[in-house]
Amino acid sequence: MTSANFSWNRPTEELSSTLEKKMTYQKLGDGILISNIRLFIIFRWAIVLGLILFQIVAIVASDTLTQLGIKDQEDWPLAITVILTITNIAYAYALDYCQPSKYNTPSINIWVQIIIDLLCLSVVVHFVGSTETPAPFFYILHIALACIFFSTLESLFVTAIVSAMYSILLVIESGMIFQVPQSMLIDAHYSGEKLHKGHILVWMTALNTLFLTVWYVVSRLAIILRQHEQRLREAYEQIHQTQIAKDQYAMLMTHQLKAQLDAIRSKINLINGGYCGPVPQEIADVLDRIDKRGSSMAKLILDVLRLERLKTAGRNLEAIEYVSISSIINKSVEKLIPVADARQVELILSIEDFRAHGIADQIEILIENIVSNAISYSHVGKSVEISSIVNKNQNTAVVSITDHGIGIEEKDLPNIFNEYFYSPRAVLHNQSSSGIGLSLVKIAAANNNLQLKVTSEPEVGTTFFIIFTDIQQVETH
Repeated sequence: MTSANFSWNRPTEELSSTLEKKMTYQKLGDGILISNIRLFIIFRWAIVLGLILFQIVAIVASDTLTQLGIKDQEDWPLAITVILTITNIAYAYALDYCQPSKYNTPSINIWVQIIIDLLCLSVVVHFVGSTETPAPFFYILHIALACIFFSTLESLFVTAIVSAMYSILLVIESGMIFQVPQSMLIDAHYSGEKLHKGHILVWMTALNTLFLTVWYVVSRLAIILRQHEQRLREAYEQIHQTQIAKDQYAMLMTHQLKAQLDAIRSKINLINGGYCGPVPQEIADVLDRIDKRGSSMAKLILDVLRLERLKTAGRNLEAIEYVSISSIINKSVEKLIPVADARQVELILSIEDFRAHGIADQIEILIENIVSNAISYSHVGKSVEISSIVNKNQNTAVVSITDHGIGIEEKDLPNIFNEYFYSPRAVLHNQSSSGIGLSLVKIAAANNNLQLKVTSEPEVGTTFFIIFTDIQQVETH
């Protein structure tokens, strides 16, 4: 037994997420900013955890740290831990629980994070060692992030803040203005003598030059990436517009074909009805075959029209409501009873009613096409079981449609929802198939945010599971 899961985004949502506002400014969209803000909050929690572990180790193994040359850090690690914890909670609260406003946007959230993180990093650099350890190089991380999230001018402003903070820190520590006490992470025995003021100026100039160089390189790379992203967005928009034009042309041509075909079939009916005089039997037989082919073509044209209408309906969400699944299934089955009787297939229903959130006629098209397929590919004299089960705890439901027919081979299962796809075995069993029925199912499922699961075994049968994740339960009396 082979199984496969299928899930599609609503076309309009896919379009809006892919075609956000054109980037006339060099920033990322709010959606990307928010996702990265969450990542930074998680990263900051990791830093807080690291600081807490360091303080625990400093308490329980202070002698070992002293032997390694790491001396008592007094209270500054605890102060940084508290500040990062409080601000992290504030960032998450503003993101998840506060309404967006002029003063609460993802961009402002990021700005506040960068400023506070830079202040905390400056404190850490001061106490850990501004020239004796690699701590100042962590400033580069903030510059790189600013180049990613902000425009070139704004990222330059962040670089200027970094340079100013580090320069002021070195000036104060060197005693050029006044002397301040500091508690170095690495003991003087291990770090060596303090640098002279001249060396401080060299170090300051070198690091600030490095900061500006990193800003220039990363900002240039960010601009190039955004330009490529913009070109991709424009190309996707052109493809989308071309697809819409193609769909409109296909619908126009299909309507014209349908009109011409209806005219031909009406003439055939007039001849077969004797309105044009007696017709030899040989000609009548030919006309019958023509009419049958015309009927198959008419079905194909109707499927194409339904396919295009479903694509268009995906852009109009006003018809979404809660609808009774029991009434939809019964309505779909009622239409297909003559088809099932013709193939001597019994339809067995076991329905637990619920209200599904979606577009009623599209859910009906989805169920009707799956049941129609189940009947068409069932063996004569078998049955098709249609059932629904509600999970009251999770507020979800599953409708299953099972046939006992030719089944689907493992290699064909991933492709069954592709337009105009049908396997050679399916063609041998049902030559009138248009290959569009399951494409209609796919679009209807996407428009209604439904998930599908298909299990199948050749010559045993196939089961389609329609998974509803947004339902209203129906009370039974």
